[in-house]
Amino acid sequence: MELKFMTRLKHSWNAFMNRDPTYSSSRDIGMSSSFRPDRPRLTRGNERTIITAIYNRIATDVSGININHCRVDGNGRFVENINSSLNNCLTLEANTDQTGRAFIQDVVISMLDEGYVAIVPVDTTIDPALSGSYEIDSMRTGKILEWYPQHVKVRVYNEKTGQREDIILPKASVAIIENPFYAVFNEQNSTMQRLIRKLNILDIVDEQSSAGKLDLIIQLPYVTRSDTRRQEAQRRRKEMEDQLMNSKYGVAYADSSEKIIQLNRSLDNNLMKQIEYLTNMLYSQLGITQAILDGSANEQELLNYNNRLIEPIVSAIVDEMKRKFLTKTARSQLQTIKFFRDPFKLVPINNIADIADKFNRNEILTSNEIRQIIGMKPSNDPKADKLINSNLNQPEDAMNQPANSDGLKENPENYDQPEEQQENTSQDEDVSIMDIPISQLPNYVYLTTK
Repeated sequence: MELKFMTRLKHSWNAFMNRDPTYSSSRDIGMSSSFRPDRPRLTRGNERTIITAIYNRIATDVSGININHCRVDGNGRFVENINSSLNNCLTLEANTDQTGRAFIQDVVISMLDEGYVAIVPVDTTIDPALSGSYEIDSMRTGKILEWYPQHVKVRVYNEKTGQREDIILPKASVAIIENPFYAVFNEQNSTMQRLIRKLNILDIVDEQSSAGKLDLIIQLPYVTRSDTRRQEAQRRRKEMEDQLMNSKYGVAYADSSEKIIQLNRSLDNNLMKQIEYLTNMLYSQLGITQAILDGSANEQELLNYNNRLIEPIVSAIVDEMKRKFLTKTARSQLQTIKFFRDPFKLVPINNIADIADKFNRNEILTSNEIRQIIGMKPSNDPKADKLINSNLNQPEDAMNQPANSDGLKENPENYDQPEEQQENTSQDEDVSIMDIPISQLPNYVYLTTK
């Protein structure tokens, strides 16, 4: 115990007491800023409108999907994650300021705002201009300023200087991601741009209506055509303004011979109806509902939202990074970049137990795999890792039968099936299940495997 105490005393460190004496505020540690300089600044959105809320909702949902540098088998099925610096950037730390999830969120927000965004490898093991076999140690989002035949000029935040700098990079080493919904978001007369213009007009009208102006006309008891009368009228107007300004409750008086006329200039141009129309049109084009934004959407609405909006955006990011950051040699070694969506996030908590029971009975997931999904540690029971139905009596040979490459036990009875039955089975397996809610998947699998 004494040795541990002395060792701790010798090597302990305190952020306030053990600082280097030369490390002071006068030391050159770079530029300072009162705000985070590397954060994306929206160019078309307005914080007082719903645009920023839509961007943030989409970006947050996309960043919640896991993107991994992994290895697949010959059929494109996931085998394992690759312990690489690229995978570290995607899952843990993209750069000094951003985690992997924050980086993806930055990518999506910038892409939705600008229409396209560049993912720039900042630190690499080899110069990308000399060889394509390099490891990416850090990456940043870049705003594309100019386009060239084989190059792009991008504005990227330099963490060494604390400033955004313009650099020209070859397209082959930069992942350029275009918004899959460019025609809806970024075209000059698209639904989103029309909605932004209408919302900006509404903000201007609100500012004018709350600017403290009364819009009054004072009818004086004399004609103000001569210069003397005009000066007298200006003096009278100034007196009334001073009364209102210096009054505690905004009360002023007028002469009995004067008449006060208030201008009721209401803006009756169907502005709110146009905004509601454009908002509904935008929601229908993207697969968004108000329930998704306020968190009250049901399972079918979330499924439609993920399939129509979230998955195309994630696919665009993954495909471009796979094309630019993985060489042909790496792809021939069955390396790839895949995204994995947790379908259980779309399921209410009261349905998890029923779904887990069905998945286990139909031998889709093991008990430990289900425990991992709901955040519990694996069970030490050997049966918890076996893909069998515990409610049925299993023959000894089936229990000890080796698993195939998919981790599933082969059934010899399948080899005795007629060719027509096998073809029907394969046809059922080819049916896409992306449009089926997760709560109905066990029933679907049971019917197709009977």
